[in-house]
Amino acid sequence: MVLDEKFEKFLKSIDLVAYRKKYRAIKLVEMDLPEDIQAIELLYKVYWDNKSFLDYEDFYKEYLNLYRENIENFRIKITMCEDCFYRGLPARIYRTWASIITQIHAGYVAESVFGEGTVLMSKELDHQGADIRVEYKEHFLNYQVKKTSHSGVMSRKPLPRKNKLNGESIDIKYEVPTCLSDPKTKKGEFRKPYLRFLEDKRTKAFENGFVIFTPYTFEEKKEEINNSLK
Repeated sequence: MVLDEKFEKFLKSIDLVAYRKKYRAIKLVEMDLPEDIQAIELLYKVYWDNKSFLDYEDFYKEYLNLYRENIENFRIKITMCEDCFYRGLPARIYRTWASIITQIHAGYVAESVFGEGTVLMSKELDHQGADIRVEYKEHFLNYQVKKTSHSGVMSRKPLPRKNKLNGESIDIKYEVPTCLSDPKTKKGEFRKPYLRFLEDKRTKAFENGFVIFTPYTFEEKKEEINNSLK
């Protein structure tokens, strides 16, 4: 089984409904987290570098074990009570987890399109504005994934020199309609956001509600590059 298919199998197994019910209302730890307790570096290490597809509970345990001292120092610094902080932190990290594993799956899909070894993903690249960096036939593509109310793929001007990333910057805007589980109105008509989602060939949803990117997201750019080289 290729990696993008293996990751899809993992995503299908996630009980999103249970997680949302558990964490959606908990917003106790919403302040900016210092870099030494942010989860993003560990997320890339686990799911991209090590290709270890942990469920959220196991990932959170690994996160706590790795950053426990720094986390506690931060809690004391902001003078938040222990009960509140450690009820709020897993909800905060979950939201980061759900967002980043969507991007990492997109990285696996991009690699299935452009070829093995063509995709780079890391915390450093993320901070430089490239969630997914593709190196294909001497072309450099810096994709940034953006969840929005409307979808689309948009090219931007090259990243500023200070980012030290050459190549084309591309925004992948995608929509996750809140009506996925209830797509019809009381009149029996499909809601407009749901119809937009169905028409977008770049994304699809699993039965558990997880939305992922399809190879089509990257195939047009690959074809464009190939045609330019003929």
